[in-house]
Amino acid sequence: MTGKPIGPIPPEFAAAGALHLGGQTADALVEAHGSPLFVYDRGVMAARITRFRQAFAGIDLHYAIKANPNAALLGWMAERVDGFDTASAGEIQFATEAAAHPRSSVRDISIAGPGKSDDELVEARRRGVTVNVESIGEAARIDRLSRDGDGPFRVAVRVNPDFELRGSGMRMGGGARPFGVDVDQVPVVLNMLQRQQVRGFHIYAGSQSLDAEAIIDAQRRTIDLAARLSDAAGIAPELVNLGGGFGVPYFAGDTPLDIDAVGAGLAASLAQRPAVLADTRFAIELGRWLVAEAGVYLTRVLDRKTSHGELFLVTDGGLHHQLAASGNFGTVVRRNYPIAVAARIGAAPDEVATVVGRLCTPLDRLGDRIALPRAEVGDVIAIFLAGAYGRSASPAAFLGHPAAAEVLVG
Repeated sequence: MTGKPIGPIPPEFAAAGALHLGGQTADALVEAHGSPLFVYDRGVMAARITRFRQAFAGIDLHYAIKANPNAALLGWMAERVDGFDTASAGEIQFATEAAAHPRSSVRDISIAGPGKSDDELVEARRRGVTVNVESIGEAARIDRLSRDGDGPFRVAVRVNPDFELRGSGMRMGGGARPFGVDVDQVPVVLNMLQRQQVRGFHIYAGSQSLDAEAIIDAQRRTIDLAARLSDAAGIAPELVNLGGGFGVPYFAGDTPLDIDAVGAGLAASLAQRPAVLADTRFAIELGRWLVAEAGVYLTRVLDRKTSHGELFLVTDGGLHHQLAASGNFGTVVRRNYPIAVAARIGAAPDEVATVVGRLCTPLDRLGDRIALPRAEVGDVIAIFLAGAYGRSASPAAFLGHPAAAEVLVG
């Protein structure tokens, strides 16, 4: 029995039998917390952080809050990362609250984004947050605001590099972009920021790449670019944020990124870095790679329906909670995320089914014609890779259904 391909289930959850998360079955978690439910497994995230530390000795690890801003997750993450990267005043609030507890290891918080308001800029200064400056206009506003008597801003220049990250899912640099300052405009912006505390550069070429050689090349070129800009400006940057770009395998045919190869490549590039960067700290900013595979979206089957010979499993979840799995979050061609009947992982398929949510739109399709073991009404369907850009990146208010619950386990 064949259906359309699905992506690989993360290895921590792929063992045959009932799905376990943090030592508990998916069914037990749904009984305890309700359905639909996002579950985030600390053990999986801890394993990713350990792999990073082993591969990137001496490199700071920053967590990009936009990937998943769950408060419990942020509190846990604050004890294990060196920085938080935010994209709004709301995320600054989340970051500073999580970083405030005694065991926090966070020493840097930054804010990026092409449309920061004056209020966000002032709030960033008040909280000691580094502003990644994205344009000549933003630099001018910072200069104006800094003349109010409350002191300078901590800033870095976010650079729109003159290259792209090959094979990236989302291109953040190269060509015309709303993000960052074009390379030829960086000297102008730095001149406008003379009254501020300039910390360095943020250079982010792209995201969701599984190509180790492409990331190695982008990091090498990023280091060279940071050195050229520093030499031209006569500054020795305190910190260079190399961005991230590390992808995870969502779809059939995807293979995990070779983190060890990327780490070795970066070490080689840094060993040959120009003298102007000799005392510079380097950071890698990761969101998806740290949390995506740790998250599972659980949703119960409400109905089995056959229409024109096609079986639909109608669930109590949907794209209002997990938009990305429906193919409506940046993908051009819809492909299936890894999905399973939670109590029967690895069991032989009995039928081909399309898994849909409860919304009145044909877009609400969580799994398209997938070969699955038979699922009855009340069974739990698990959709994997739900730890990043899940609940907070989905249109939760659409049609007025309740929000999904979230729980951190393990």
